[in-house]
Amino acid sequence: MEKTVLTSQYGELKLSDGEDEILEFIKKVRNDLIRDFLDERFLREYVQSKYHYSDVSSVKVQFIRKGLKELYASEVNRAHYKPLIDEIQTHERISLSEGNEVLFYRDVESIFERYIF
Repeated sequence: MEKTVLTSQYGELKLSDGEDEILEFIKKVRNDLIRDFLDERFLREYVQSKYHYSDVSSVKVQFIRKGLKELYASEVNRAHYKPLIDEIQTHERISLSEGNEVLFYRDVESIFERYIF
């Protein structure tokens, strides 16, 4: 029986899975986070708490949402997620919540920062 590296709501990764399968798994996790931010209320609350930016205009929200939709449709940036890819490939067990969630938030925050500042 093949050893499972990670099991979550997004599926399973096995030791024998290649980089393409890992990238597809990462994309599912990233896109789930993006879906949360496509909710305008959630987006506004996050921007307010993270950036102390109290009033995001409707126009900026629309640009941010457009950027998030483009990110959602795009492939995963291998260079950005390389630390996580390496960890998955070299460890028998990993956790997405042990410091790795920062990578997903940085990916999404790059869109916010493009339109807020």
